[in-house]
Amino acid sequence: MSDRPAIEAVDPAADRAVDLDRYGPWAVIAGGSEGVGASFARQLAESGFNLVLVARKPGPLEETASSVRALGVEVRTLSLDLTDAASVEKLAGATADLEVGLLIYNAGANSYGRRFLDGDLDGFRGVIDLNVTTPLALAHHYGRLMRTRGKGGIVLVGSLAGYLGTPREAVYGGAKAFGRIFAEGFWLEAKEAGIDVLELVLGLTRTPAMERAGLNFDLPGMVVGEPDAIAREGLAAIGDGPVHVISGNEGVVAMRGSADRAKLVVGTHQMMQKLVPETAG
Repeated sequence: MSDRPAIEAVDPAADRAVDLDRYGPWAVIAGGSEGVGASFARQLAESGFNLVLVARKPGPLEETASSVRALGVEVRTLSLDLTDAASVEKLAGATADLEVGLLIYNAGANSYGRRFLDGDLDGFRGVIDLNVTTPLALAHHYGRLMRTRGKGGIVLVGSLAGYLGTPREAVYGGAKAFGRIFAEGFWLEAKEAGIDVLELVLGLTRTPAMERAGLNFDLPGMVVGEPDAIAREGLAAIGDGPVHVISGNEGVVAMRGSADRAKLVVGTHQMMQKLVPETAG
């Protein structure tokens, strides 16, 4: 084991139960099968929320669903590819009979990590659909229903990648930057309808997906987030939008605001080469 630091929830309110009356009785978690999504599911179930879990792989999805059902709540599952335009209609249809008070979009990932000129446009479109098109459509659908209720919450899980462009993440980083700016504008609009909107910005996180991508969690000085701690901190911050950066990453955000973009991009790329080799993914 290394001496790498790990993120812990630092907000003293982070252990409070999520307000079931305001954000319940049902929560939809897109990307709810493993990692941070599974942690969201368990912690919401402990607060009495019924859940709709959405993910592409049915195996991990059903495993997580089984574990949260044991906590005494109702759970529905949908195995969907969220890059498919039809997924939004399918999810909307599957939840038409439910009162959904919380949407957590945790499904965004760099599903096609290629240098831009070496990749295919269809692959990059998939990254945009997963990180922009689908979360916009779901926020629009459930946001309108929440507006009718006069309450609810929408959490869009973002990334530090949205603060800086790097090779093989040009499209992904751009999509995440869009998500953050969208959340800021939508947050102010949604407040008028009683809806809380939050962009929850994650850094390096010890999830199965990041492990499969070959990330080097042992890189000296790297802050590594743990899914349970991130979910606790994120749920505690729902009402503190528009943007909440997971504890331990504030310095990275400040540094990435530098006006000398060329120097910043080159320096960050050198660090990223150590974090995830070009041959990974």
